[in-house]
Amino acid sequence: MAGRRALKAVLIDLSGTLHIEDSAVPGAQDALKRLRQAAVAVKFVTNTTKESKRNLLERLQRLNFDVQEKEIFTSLSAARSLLEQKQLRPLLLVEDSALEDFTGFNTSEPNAVVIGLAPDHFNYQTLNNAFRMILDGAPLIAIHKARYYKRKDGLALGPGPFVTGLEFATDCKATVVGKPEKTFFTQALSDLGCSPGEAVMIGDDARDDVGGAQDAGMLGILVRTGKYRQGDENKISPPPHLTCDSFPDAVDHILQNLL
Repeated sequence: MAGRRALKAVLIDLSGTLHIEDSAVPGAQDALKRLRQAAVAVKFVTNTTKESKRNLLERLQRLNFDVQEKEIFTSLSAARSLLEQKQLRPLLLVEDSALEDFTGFNTSEPNAVVIGLAPDHFNYQTLNNAFRMILDGAPLIAIHKARYYKRKDGLALGPGPFVTGLEFATDCKATVVGKPEKTFFTQALSDLGCSPGEAVMIGDDARDDVGGAQDAGMLGILVRTGKYRQGDENKISPPPHLTCDSFPDAVDHILQNLL
């Protein structure tokens, strides 16, 4: 911690770090309780676009995690903020279970393409419609560009390959609002009263969680659960502050070394 101010906040990824679908990472609930007993703020930051914040909160509470809705910051929230700022009418390529986080938007005659993880909508007709809209000038907004994520049955494609395909076909660049964008991390910290230099991020994605956080000025801890694959820690520079087996180990390190 030489040259750093005292740690004030811990940002925690959800899918792959605390849980995988409806199964908690072993020991994660108790580790979260131990972290909450320390003098540090906790916030949960996620790129998930598979479900609304309300559904995500219900899932975590079913798994006996002590989490409040106000503590969850999602890439869906960041996307909604951008749409409101620019007064856009979105074509929403997200899972139906995530649509409630966009309640109130006018989606008739859309003039922007918003793409998240939407396996049921990633078909030729829908993507071709998005392609034509972008060619006609509609902005492409990517909720995030993750390459893949972890499901119970194995790794699965994320939205990144589909976003990249639309970028390639239309010769344009998407505006990305989720991790690893610096603005996502600074927005997540904005109500915690601390700077990036006073925060640490725990996640299973070397690029989006750890690399993004460290580019924003935070420390990053990579866990070997979820989507982690051997050697991921070598894919970013600088490397993670720490690579450890799981969330409980990350909490142990924070309590013993960073506070």
